[in-house]
Amino acid sequence: MESTDNIELYAIVILLLFTIWFIFNTIKYYRGEKRKIKNLHRFAKEGEVKAQQHLARHYQKGDMVKKNCEKAAFWYQKAAFSGDDEAKGHLQKFLDNHKNKC
Repeated sequence: MESTDNIELYAIVILLLFTIWFIFNTIKYYRGEKRKIKNLHRFAKEGEVKAQQHLARHYQKGDMVKKNCEKAAFWYQKAAFSGDDEAKGHLQKFLDNHKNKC
């Protein structure tokens, strides 16, 4: 009888440790993603075309930032005005899809 009690106790301890580990790594991942977004903002403001494009996609999808059509269009436009043909295509597609939504 005592051996089954110990097994249950071990299982509870293992589940508790796993839960703590999972929560810690989730918080660590979230902070890392927020740091990436902060760096994207910095590089986009400095004129990095790819950073502007990635930041626009984040705003368009609401990925790690609050979904914001105006900011997405702004960053797509900045990248497009910098001469990036890919950003021009994304901007045109974005504007066509979001004419009535924003």
